[in-house]
Amino acid sequence: MPRRICSFCGKPEDQVDHLLAGHRGVAICDECSRLAVEITGEHAFEQTSGDLLLTGIGTIITNDPRQDGPVEEGAIAIRGGNVTWIGEQRTLPSRYRGLITLDCGGRSVLPGFVDAHTHLVFDGDRADEFGRRMRGEAYESIMAAGGGIQSTVRATRAAGPDRLLEVSMERADRMLSLGTTTVEIKSGYGLETLTERHMLEVAGEIGRRLPIDVVSTFLGAHAVPEEYAADRNAYLWLLEEEMLPAVASAAAYCDVFCDAGVFSVDEARRVLVAGRRHGLRPRLHANQLGDTGGLELAVEMGAVSADHLEHVTVRQAGLIADAGVVAVLLPAASLSMRTAQAPARLLRDAGATIALATDCNPGTSNVESMQFVVALGALEMGLTVEESIWAATRGGALAVEEPDKGWLRVGAVADLHVLDTDNYLDLAYRPDQSHTWKVVKDGQVVVG
Repeated sequence: MPRRICSFCGKPEDQVDHLLAGHRGVAICDECSRLAVEITGEHAFEQTSGDLLLTGIGTIITNDPRQDGPVEEGAIAIRGGNVTWIGEQRTLPSRYRGLITLDCGGRSVLPGFVDAHTHLVFDGDRADEFGRRMRGEAYESIMAAGGGIQSTVRATRAAGPDRLLEVSMERADRMLSLGTTTVEIKSGYGLETLTERHMLEVAGEIGRRLPIDVVSTFLGAHAVPEEYAADRNAYLWLLEEEMLPAVASAAAYCDVFCDAGVFSVDEARRVLVAGRRHGLRPRLHANQLGDTGGLELAVEMGAVSADHLEHVTVRQAGLIADAGVVAVLLPAASLSMRTAQAPARLLRDAGATIALATDCNPGTSNVESMQFVVALGALEMGLTVEESIWAATRGGALAVEEPDKGWLRVGAVADLHVLDTDNYLDLAYRPDQSHTWKVVKDGQVVVG
């Protein structure tokens, strides 16, 4: 992995006391920070403490069930990267008035997006495959002919870790600029031990270099690689005995693509049980291509989430709700594949916890914008804009087991998205635009 360097003096991170990483790869060492203060006569980097006061907020979407709707004409006080006060500005306690202040000018504020399902680390392009699907060729037939996931596997294996880090950092940086402050990143385009490990290391490095939190998931069971097509059991053995021991320290979760033409319920169970032995909590790609038992397996295994769920019955919606498995829905994938959207309203009305995510990947959802996903939740899935925002923030946080994120209340992590509009409905009403004015991560302004 290349070392980070100070953007001002050029010293690498191992030659300075501390290196503060900022937006778009910019970084500054302590010595240059002090020099900047001396030159300007101002405390140029004082805000790095995570103390901040946001005033002049037109509307705050808190996602706090104790609040009766949005807070109007509000303010938010932050200390040490956590929310310490939130409410109507006219009631702001005087003790917070000395904080560094950001006047939002009547703009709307919501929690930072939590993108709970991505395949962010990859190389290669599948635009030709997209064109084939637009001409009517089925995704399953493209996969059978060596396209689909296998195409990206070949490109990702050939790329190497430095190239993967470069292109993946660019994607993550764009996500951050659109309001995403936490992102789940899966492996699954290596399908052999070394590349899978590299993918997870790249994911971790993104979280160290950018002001965005990364949650890593091992998805070695994304497909059976071409070299094991004639011996699936040998690949499952490799997953259990070699890959999982090698990658477990770099991931929090183990995922399996359990669906028609990929991994069966029995095969998926075998992988998830092995993952659990290595401390990886289960999640599942389920019921995307058909109703093949993946949802029921997620319930059986106590999975944190079941993702996709385009094929769900009323009974299954009740089952997943009762089990407390988060339903992570991926509307951009269904849009790209021209298939029916997951039944978000059915799931929500059954009491299931819903999250929305991009499914960022090169083949079936080449999407990085959670703003676009919020719009699809409202326009394509039958959710209200408020429900869609909740699913993209609080729902996503619950899907990656980050209970202090995805809402704005005292004690919450101060990850905020300040929209460049006074009306949060514009996220769906004007879906062709970026509505980001500023992004605050852990109480620090990192975008804008």
